[in-house]
Amino acid sequence: MDEAGLSAHERRVLAEIEEALDRDESLARRLRTMRRVPRPHAPSIAGVRRHLSSFGVASLGATTLVLFVLAVATEAPVLIWAFAAVWVLTLVALLILVVRWARRRAAEARKKE
Repeated sequence: MDEAGLSAHERRVLAEIEEALDRDESLARRLRTMRRVPRPHAPSIAGVRRHLSSFGVASLGATTLVLFVLAVATEAPVLIWAFAAVWVLTLVALLILVVRWARRRAAEARKKE
């Protein structure tokens, strides 16, 4: 770096920063192991967890629909009660998803302000 335009104080601060960076072993290790080629995209655990509840609600919805059709077709009390139980679980899970979505949207709106 061209130090001609730096004052003595700025050169001293720059030297202190460089010295602190030289002593940082974790930074040196990360810089040594850096890759030049970007890694192939792999789904993150956070992304999978975020969508897992959506897949769960979708599968509960499909199960509810199947149980409803079977309960109507056969009029079996066991299927009617199973439909009712799965339907309630589906509604509760869907409500949880909507609340999470609304909170996330509110947090994003607060960040933008």
